[in-house]
Amino acid sequence: MGLKKERCDAFASGRTITNEYYLNSWAGRLFPVVKEVLLNRRVVVTGMGLVTPLGIGVPETWKRLCAGKSGITEITRFDTAEHQTKIAGEVKDFHPEDFVPKKEAKRLQPFISYAMAATRMAMEDSGLVIDHSNCGSIGVITGCGLGGLGFMEETILSLSERGPKRVSPFFIPMMIGNMAAGMISIHFGAQGPNASIATACAAGAHAVGDSFKLIQMGMADAMITGGTEAVITPTCIAGFNAMKALSTRNGDPEKASRPFDRDRDGFVVGEGSGIMILEALERALERGAPIYAEIIGYGMTGDGYHMTSPPPDGSGAARCMKAALKDAGINYDRVDYINAHGTSTQLNDLYETRAVKAVFKEHAYSLAMSSTKSMTGHLLGGAGGIETVFTALSVHEDIIPPTINHEHSAEECDLDYVPNVARKTPVNVAMTNSFGFGGTNAVLILQKAEHRG
Repeated sequence: MGLKKERCDAFASGRTITNEYYLNSWAGRLFPVVKEVLLNRRVVVTGMGLVTPLGIGVPETWKRLCAGKSGITEITRFDTAEHQTKIAGEVKDFHPEDFVPKKEAKRLQPFISYAMAATRMAMEDSGLVIDHSNCGSIGVITGCGLGGLGFMEETILSLSERGPKRVSPFFIPMMIGNMAAGMISIHFGAQGPNASIATACAAGAHAVGDSFKLIQMGMADAMITGGTEAVITPTCIAGFNAMKALSTRNGDPEKASRPFDRDRDGFVVGEGSGIMILEALERALERGAPIYAEIIGYGMTGDGYHMTSPPPDGSGAARCMKAALKDAGINYDRVDYINAHGTSTQLNDLYETRAVKAVFKEHAYSLAMSSTKSMTGHLLGGAGGIETVFTALSVHEDIIPPTINHEHSAEECDLDYVPNVARKTPVNVAMTNSFGFGGTNAVLILQKAEHRG
């Protein structure tokens, strides 16, 4: 009785055997230790791309982020005269034809264009080449909350005023959220696992986490993953205003997003995309790829509490952080930095702080925690994508971006939020939090690729 020859060869060479095979094999049942080893490949970040309100590309965005610059300005996309909120984190000076063929660029909605651009940057950064020899083992998972909302608004208006014959044949394919992952797959030839995650503000982080698990379990060798969003539109702003969720500090846009600050009055909508290339460590080493950080833990939970409000004790978020720590196999005191969800709303900032205190106990006052949304605004479904990139850069560069506009600590918000000025300090292990409407939570943990033990 024995494994088939190709399975033996895979074992001997250190290649991962698929989860499906082991779940249905005598080896998986009789040798759980072997199964555990083979289904836990190390996963690293080898490439990154960014399109954000702070700039186009990783170098520009990271430089401005660490300098504490804000990307929040007055909205230019539509007339805000009748809106309570007139500010947002718009992407400036972006030209889709710089990243995709000009003819096709005209047909793509911004959330797709942003993701395509960030992917091209990440692929170039990684040096990953997709061809017939590896296309089936490289996949794409992106997160997106609302897809082509702007195109939907335009189409509904056109339908109402001009009738059904004036509806574009591109309406459906350019509106649906999964088209970002689909177009990336088409343009770059990635024929492995392909999916789109729509878990509101946790979507980008869920996409990265799911990609991490696919590689870890041997269902892919590399994944293109992250989040994207572009919904600075009349409907989006009006909808969040109706919920009293947005800042109305219109006279001072750069100071509007102020997570954990006493005078915060709501979040600011942002747009853009953050895409990463994740690879199995052995594959990355084989081709001499750059390695920015290693992903070691992923947690996901549901609050089971309320459509839009987290529970006051932050229990859902706390369970998610604990799940990520358990998955990583580390104690809470190993974490040096948390890239917070930190939206700048009254409830989220307070409840996230309570959750961190519940999980990290006395260590909550020793670690650093900052919200980069103070500078980018909240990218909704795209937030987890750019914030995982920021977290990887913090680990790689040993720099913690600040929480700007932190002038007066709010009641109970008494942790180290890295106020206003970036901090140069060792960051061996970092966590990033993403929480969404519906009570959906995602937490990722990254460490220095060479950091073991």
